[in-house]
Order: sequence, then structure tokens, then C-alpha cells
Amino acid sequence: MRRRRERLHHRLVRQVFLRSLGGIYLIAFTSLGSQVRGLYGSRGVLPMSELFSSKRLASLGRERFHLVPSLFWLDASDETLVRGIRAGQVLSVGVMLGIAPQASLTALWALYLSYTAAGRDFLSFQWDVLLTEMGLLGILTAPAGLRPGLGRHEPSAAQVALWRALVFRLYLGAGVAKLKSGDKTWRELTALSHYYETAPLPTRGGWYAHHLPQRLQKFSTLSTLVLETVGPFLAFAPRPVRHAAFWLFAGLQGLIISTGNYGFFNVQSLALGLWLLDDEALGRFLPRSRPLPAEPRPMWRTWGAWVPAAPLLLLGANEIVSRFDRSRTPRWLSWLEMRARPLRIVNPYGLFAVMTVRRPEVSIEGSDDGATWREYTFRYKVSDPNRAPRYVAPHQPRLDWQMWFAALGSPPGWLLALVLRLLEGSSEVLKLFARNPFPEHPPRYVRAILYDYKMTDLETHQGTGAWWKRELLGLYLPPLSLAPSGSRSLLQWHAAE
Repeated sequence: MRRRRERLHHRLVRQVFLRSLGGIYLIAFTSLGSQVRGLYGSRGVLPMSELFSSKRLASLGRERFHLVPSLFWLDASDETLVRGIRAGQVLSVGVMLGIAPQASLTALWALYLSYTAAGRDFLSFQWDVLLTEMGLLGILTAPAGLRPGLGRHEPSAAQVALWRALVFRLYLGAGVAKLKSGDKTWRELTALSHYYETAPLPTRGGWYAHHLPQRLQKFSTLSTLVLETVGPFLAFAPRPVRHAAFWLFAGLQGLIISTGNYGFFNVQSLALGLWLLDDEALGRFLPRSRPLPAEPRPMWRTWGAWVPAAPLLLLGANEIVSRFDRSRTPRWLSWLEMRARPLRIVNPYGLFAVMTVRRPEVSIEGSDDGATWREYTFRYKVSDPNRAPRYVAPHQPRLDWQMWFAALGSPPGWLLALVLRLLEGSSEVLKLFARNPFPEHPPRYVRAILYDYKMTDLETHQGTGAWWKRELLGLYLPPLSLAPSGSRSLLQWHAAE
């Protein structure tokens, strides 16, 4: 009897989750809205209109619409990009209020995919693809109608299985990635001794966590590995064990939120965990009136739900299995995976497979004469050693994040595009920064230099107030200036005066 009740009672879980999904969409669109012109506008870092008019995509014929599935093929003007954000916000609020959830989620999925498919570097984070995957499953799960409330029918077994399989893949993918990488820090349980100091956008909580005893750091590293390799299997365990898994995962996400800035990723993970519960368990925390009993689900609906679920479950299972042996993937399944990939409906997950053990940071500077240089101040990334780390999540400052990745390697193409916009004085791009050191006119030259940062110890912080100490490593990008009119390139290297 308990098993039957557990299988059938998920209408409240579905309602709470879908409204949470609407909230996550609202966060995502609002966060992107404050940056969309600076990143993708006509005077942004990577103009979206230039992508759609590129000769490379045009040469692909109709296949280009499959490889870049986006509504912005119709129009990628600045105004349309902003209108898309506003539409996403309105639809998100509608889902939160329970208004036409299935139709609204369908529009939201298509709209957010339109941005991510054409977003390239700045919309390539794991929480972006996770949102498109969650969005598709939300469409399959949401009740139809204008104001369906809890819905007339219970979610089918296939729908519940899809969500629990995603929870399984999300956490197991992270654990497998760490173990398969062969990274020394995970093998020796020292990963978290470096994690807080080298995180992309550190927090004040992470600064203090960095100074915890090494024994506790090793225990935390081991606990993370166990939770991400053994814990995911609890998603399919009996009811009491599965509920315990919900609290374990929620605790892990809470600790990550307190020590790191990962956009809306942790909110997504917390919301997904709801599918490890059932209405009886969730109802203990939510005041509600007794709902009308669900109507019997027609057999054709029950079995029909497996039609879209089966290929998604197969693709998800293949994603995990292929990490160990790609050669065993049947040819037809490889073809299906290849065709589904641009839609981002089943994705690999796994953050911090290899832990960074040092913190290089790129500083961008401008000059009028090539001798005196002034720094562009970013809003959130590490720069001034005396500035305290900030909490910014669930907002996702995409330029600040990508600057962290850029510092780990050679200058990426988008960084040169950023330099070009700074030399041009693009107001849209300058809004992505906290301070423009050239308010009157653009600089004549722009360069980038590289520092190595380390967190100060507690004694130094108490004595000086500094949160970081930094050492100059050298030039990351030599001085650049605008090329003369008529040149084949837009930028020219320059030996500073």
C-alpha cells in the first residue's frame, strides 16, 4: 500500500517544482537582461546579428537552423534581444502563478534555447544547458489548461522517472568526472584546500572556509566524493532512503551556496531534489487545504508518457556509460545523440573535474600615452586586494566568469573583441564594468596584465584589512590600438611609448 501511495502522489511536488522552475527562468532572464546588450548587441562583445549573417553558417544551408536552433534567425537586433528578455520575464511570472504552465514553459524553453544556441562562450555554462533540459522535462510534465492548479491527473511513472534520472546524472556525472580525471588533488583529498581560493567568483564565506584545518578540508573532500558517487543511486532507493538523500543533497547545495557563486545552478539543484520526495513528505512543510482527489489516469496516457520518456532515458544512460566506454554505443544511438545535441535536451555534467591550484587573474588597463595605465574595474571578479569577496548568486555576471577562464590559458578571441569595444568606447560594453577609467573619451591603447592571487592569512587580514595578496606575473596581452582606417584588421599591436 505504501508503495502504491508513493508512486501515485506527486501532484503537489509537480506544482511546487514547476513554480520553482518559473522562478529559475525569471532569475535567468533577469540576470541576462542586464548584460544582453553588452554581450550580444550590435556594439557588444559578440554581436548575435554577426553570427546569423556569417558566411560560415550560410555555407551550411538549411542545416544551420538545426545546428543553431534560435528564434533570432528572424531578427537579432538589439531591440529584439531585449524584447525576448521581457517576454521571458512575463512568461516566467505566469508559470510562477500557475497560469497556462505547459504553454508558458514551451515558449520559455524555445526562448532560452534561442539565446543559448547562439550565445557561444558567455552562455555555455552547465546551468544554462541544465535549464534547457529541465525546461523540456517541465513541458512534458506540466498539466495542460489555463489554470490547472494541481492538475487533474497524477504525474505518470515515466515522468517521475525522468526527473529522478536527471538528479542521478547531475550528481553522478560530477563524481565520475572527478574520479576519471586522475586529478591529484581529488586522489589525495586536497581538492578543497585549493577550491575556495581558486573558485571563479569567491565569497566571503569561502575566504573563511579556506582557513579551516587541513583535516577538515580532507574530510570535506572525501564527503563530496562519496555524496557524488554513492549518493546518486539513492534516487532510486526505497522511500525513507530517498528522502534522506534529498536532505543530504540539500545540505551539500547549502554549503556550496554559502561559499561560492555559481549563478542559479544551486537553485536548480535544490529544485530538482523535490522529485525525491512525494506529496505526503512535502506537505509537511507547506500549509495547504486538502486537494480534490486526482482523476484516474487513462491507460493510454500512462503508456503514452513513455513514448517521449524512453529516448530521453536512453540518451541519459548512454551519456553516463559512454564516459567509461564510448565504443559500446550503438550506431543508431550515436546518431540520435548527435541530432539531439543542438537542442541541449540531454547534457553531460561535472564541475571541477580538475581542481585549479593557483589563481591567475587578468587585469585590463587603458592608456592615453602608453606610459600611464589605468585599470578597468570589474563588478565582481577579484581585482583590488582590499576589496572583500562578494555574494552575487543567483545573478550570473558572465564577463567576470569568463575572465577567470581566460586567465587559465592564452587570450581567447572574445577578449580581443572586448578590447576592440573598449578602444571604441562602446557604452553597452562599459556598463558591464563597475568603473570606466576613461569617462571623457576612449583610451588610445588597451593592454592586459596577469597577476597571481593568494588569500591572505587571518593575521594579515586583521592587521591590514587585505583579503588578497597578489604578484605581478607579466604581460598577458600586449598594448593594442585601433588600426588606421582602411586596414584589413581592426586592431594593431603597439609597442608602448
